[in-house]
Amino acid sequence: MGTMNFWPGFYALQGAWFLLLLIPLLVFYFLKLKRPHQRVPSLALWSQVINDRRVNSPFQKFKRSILLLLQILLLLFLVLALMQPYIQSGAERAEYLPILIDSSASMAATDPETKKSRLDLAKERVNELIENMLPDQRISLVAVGSTARRLTDFTDNQRVLKKSLASLKVDDVPSQLEDALRMTQALSRTAPIKSVLFYSDGNFPQEIDFELPFELNYQLLPPAGVNVGITSMNARKNQAGTWDVFLRIENSKQADSSASVELIQDGQSVAREEIVLGPGESQRLEFSVDAGGASKIKAILTPAGADSLVADNEAYLTIPQSRQLLVYVDPELASYRYALDENSEMILYPQPDQSSAPAEYDLVISGAAKDMDREALIKLGVGFVPEELEKYIKLETELTEVVDWNRSSSLLRHVQLSDVQITQQPVWTENSGVENLEELGYEVLIHGKLGPLLLQKRTPTDQEFYFLFDTDRSTLPYRVGFPIMVSNLVQLTLQEAGIAETQAAATPVLPVVEYQPEQSYQIKPPVGKTMTVKSDANGVLSGIAALHVGTYNISGEGAKDAELGVSLLNPLETSLVSVEKIQFSEVPVSAAAAQIDSDKPLWSEFALIAFFLLLLEWWYFQRKPTGVPT
Repeated sequence: MGTMNFWPGFYALQGAWFLLLLIPLLVFYFLKLKRPHQRVPSLALWSQVINDRRVNSPFQKFKRSILLLLQILLLLFLVLALMQPYIQSGAERAEYLPILIDSSASMAATDPETKKSRLDLAKERVNELIENMLPDQRISLVAVGSTARRLTDFTDNQRVLKKSLASLKVDDVPSQLEDALRMTQALSRTAPIKSVLFYSDGNFPQEIDFELPFELNYQLLPPAGVNVGITSMNARKNQAGTWDVFLRIENSKQADSSASVELIQDGQSVAREEIVLGPGESQRLEFSVDAGGASKIKAILTPAGADSLVADNEAYLTIPQSRQLLVYVDPELASYRYALDENSEMILYPQPDQSSAPAEYDLVISGAAKDMDREALIKLGVGFVPEELEKYIKLETELTEVVDWNRSSSLLRHVQLSDVQITQQPVWTENSGVENLEELGYEVLIHGKLGPLLLQKRTPTDQEFYFLFDTDRSTLPYRVGFPIMVSNLVQLTLQEAGIAETQAAATPVLPVVEYQPEQSYQIKPPVGKTMTVKSDANGVLSGIAALHVGTYNISGEGAKDAELGVSLLNPLETSLVSVEKIQFSEVPVSAAAAQIDSDKPLWSEFALIAFFLLLLEWWYFQRKPTGVPT
C-alpha cells in the first residue's frame, strides 16, 4: 500500500522524441503562402498586396492562426499518449503478480443489501487491477478451493485474464489456502515473484503450516449477512430395528434465525420440525425412520428470513441394505460363543451341521494365531502373543490384575475392569517397553503389573485386538463388563461393515463405490458436464471429485442408474467467520486496512483528447470552402 502520487509517470519516455515533429510542422506552416488569383480594375489595389506581404511574415501568421494551434495541440497529445503516462499509486509495482481468489463455498454468501456474493465483489476488484495493468506487468490468476487451480499463466493479455476471471465459479467446498501458496511457490521458480495478492472472505483455518518466501497482501472482503445451515448428518440403527437420523443445525453470529427442517425419505416427506436459533447457537435434531432395506434420506432446511448461503441448506444420506454379520468364533472359546449365540444380527461359524463357510467374515474371535489370517473387518485374538511381539513379551503362569485401561477405547467403553483377577501374566522382556510395540503399530489398551494385557493394531484393511492372556482363565467372563465388551465388539463390527451406522458424504470427493472391475462409468454431477471414469481391478470407483452439493447419477455396468448424494456439512463454511490475521510458521499476516491501489494508465485518455482535437481541426478547416479563416 502507498500514498497516491498525482504526478504522472511515463512508461515509454522515449516517445518524447516525436516532439521533434513540431519543427517540420512549423516550417511547412510558415512557408505556406496562398494568394488567390484576382482580376483588378485598378492598380490602386497594389497597396493592398504590399500590406498582405507584411502580414504574411512568419510571426504574424503564427500569432493569428487557430488552425496551427490545433495542429500543435493534436501532436502534443498524440506524443503524450505514445509516452504511456500513468498516475502513480505510490505502492511498489510488481512485474509478476499472482492473484489468489478464494472460490470456496462461503464465497457464495450474499450481502443482504447489494445481493452481490463475495466472489462477485472479488471479481470487481481484480477486474479493476487487470484494466489498470501497465505494459511490463504480468498477472497469473489462481482459484483457491479444496485444491489450488491455476486459471492463467503469467500474461499481459487483458482479454484472456478477464475471460478466465469471468468463468470462475464458487465450488461447494472448504478452502485450502496452503495448497494455493505451495502452487505459488512453484511458480516463483519460473518468475521473480516478490508479492502475492489474496482475495478472500477470511473463512479458513487461522493457522497455516507454511513458510512465506514472498510478501502476502491479504485483501479481506466485507462480511456477508446472517446464515443458518446443516453442519452434520448421520444415522444409527437402534435395537428396535429402526434408524435414528441425527442432524445438527448451526446459526452464524450476526442475528437470530428461525427455520423449518423437513426430512424426505425416498421422495416422501416423513418428518418436519420448526427451530429458532440465537446468534452463534446450534441445535441437534433427532428423527426416527423405518427402513427395511436401502433408503435415500434428504434433509431440507428452509430459513424463515434472510439466508446468505444456499449450499448448506440440503444434506443427503443413504441408509444401507440391512444384513446379518458373518462371525467366526473358535469353538474352544465357549464364553464368547455363549455371549453371541442369541444375537439375531449375526450368523455364527463354524456350524455343526454345515461344512461350507464364507471366504470372508465380518468378525473373527479365536485362540489360535492361524485364525488371525482369515479375511475379516475386526479380529480378536485370545490367549497368545503375536509372533512379531514374542521377543518383547513373554507369558508367565502368575496371578496378576488390571492396573489401568483406556476407557475411551471403542472396545472398552463402559467396561469396569478394576476387580478382574487373571492367572496368566504377560511380562516385558529385558530392555523392552511400549515404544517397541508402537514402532510395530500396536497400542496398549489394558496395562497389567509387569506388561500389557490387551493390544490394538489398525491396518488399512482391518482392526486387530489381542488379549495376551486366556480370558477363560480369569474372572472376566463372570463380570458384568464381559457382555458389555462383547456388545461393544459387535457394535464396532457393525460400524466397520457400514450396516448399523452411516454418515452423510461431504464434498469435495464422492464416497467410494464398488461395481464391475475395469469398466467405464458415466457420472453426471448436479452442475457441469458428465464425467467418464474407469473402475480398478477390484471394481472400485474412488477419488472422484464432487465439488457441488446435490445428487450424482452413476450409469454403467452394474450401476443401474445409481444415485449418490453429497452435502457441504462444514461448520466453518456455515459460520461465515472471517479470519483477520493468518498465522504462518514464522510471522502473522494481517488483513490490509484498505483496498489495494494500482497505477492508473492515462494513455487512452490522451489519445481520446487527440481524437477530439482532430475532429475540431477538420471542422474548422472545412467550415469554408477555401479553408481560409476570415
